[in-house]
Amino acid sequence: MVSISFGDGNTSFGMSAMGGHQGHCPEPFDALNGWRLAGLENSHPLHGVNAAELVRQTSDKIVGTITLDGPVVVGGAITGSLYVMANQAVDARKATLRLVGLRLVEERKSVTHKTGDTTHTESWVEANGKLFVEDAFLEPVLPATLAPGQEFTARYTIPAPQLGPPTAHLGEAIVAWALEARWDIAMSDDGFIALYLPVAQHPDLIRAGVGKQGGMALLDSVDVDGATISIPTPLPAKPGSSLAVRAVWPGAPGGPGRIELHRRTNAPNGAEGIIASAATDGDALKGGAEVVLVIPADAAPSFDGADLELRYVVRVLVNRKFRPDSAIERPVAIA
Repeated sequence: MVSISFGDGNTSFGMSAMGGHQGHCPEPFDALNGWRLAGLENSHPLHGVNAAELVRQTSDKIVGTITLDGPVVVGGAITGSLYVMANQAVDARKATLRLVGLRLVEERKSVTHKTGDTTHTESWVEANGKLFVEDAFLEPVLPATLAPGQEFTARYTIPAPQLGPPTAHLGEAIVAWALEARWDIAMSDDGFIALYLPVAQHPDLIRAGVGKQGGMALLDSVDVDGATISIPTPLPAKPGSSLAVRAVWPGAPGGPGRIELHRRTNAPNGAEGIIASAATDGDALKGGAEVVLVIPADAAPSFDGADLELRYVVRVLVNRKFRPDSAIERPVAIA
């Protein structure tokens, strides 16, 4: 079994190793801008980044906090309170509470250097982000002008992303959300306070068939190429839980085999990964083989949005000597 873990914060490459290459995210997700978002050719710098690390919580002009009353799910509501204090005089064109979503993806880069008759191609990976949601709310009404030391508090209730996507670390890409109170100041850097906002996938959204993650991924049994792959575990399955799988494959060839849980993503620098696996064999599969796969606790939810997609499949395969493996598979939803 190949184990994949993302966002532990332990993997990084120094700027000297990167030749000065840097990744970039817009405010308020710019806390790690620089060499932490870049890596050597064929590397995955985002594997060592926790999404919460991206959010810079305050600017120099304004300090404060934003709090949540409870967990946030797609399609729900966000409630809480905010407190701000001006470190200096602030005279903004406007001040609003905003919900902002970040799409951060790894990108392969290269440049060719020529010195005389010698050419050298330098290749690397860097992660760059953009805001795909910037929703400003009319309430609470924030004061556009603040005197030095002036404080302000307010309660807020705003809608969570109605159709998602949820917060997700795909390994080679990240979808992250933040709440921010922002002061738009002319001819100067904006003032803001920000809060990293974990947004969970709503299982009912998948069950309702919104997006690409429902359908066969929620069925108890799926027939494929004369075989049946059944999942008696209630779906969508939960990260950190056990996934029961029964595969009946009358035409399975002989030989050692495996039943695996794969993650697949369309991220530009993405790669397929096996996140759980159990041994079986072709003879057992003919009459029906049963295994239990443990879903990693940090598995991101099935989703599609922000031009990104993450899906999971159960794959049943048999190794054949001196011939390609024989395999069947079905989708499965995780939320």
